[in-house]
Amino acid sequence: MFDKAKQLFALQSKAKKLQAVLRDMEFSGIELGGKIKVTVSGEQKVTAIEIDDSFMVLSEKAGLIKFLTQATNSAIKRAQQTAATKTKEIMGGLGIPGL
Repeated sequence: MFDKAKQLFALQSKAKKLQAVLRDMEFSGIELGGKIKVTVSGEQKVTAIEIDDSFMVLSEKAGLIKFLTQATNSAIKRAQQTAATKTKEIMGGLGIPGL
């Protein structure tokens, strides 16, 4: 019983460290060769959006929305993949099945 409590404490400690590491990371989704760029934090929050001036006309609105959505999803996917990888790295040594 004591070993499980010790493992749980170690897991909580490692989870807090992981959150701190991810908080400082940034991931970008880039579309159209860099004309649309969305940056998200490791906490999967959008922190920046960059749009080339060529998209700043009303007739390009539909394309802008499409590529902005794709760039956002790409950045979030990168953040999720990195979080999953780091979680496995940190938690894998605890001997918990599935990690």
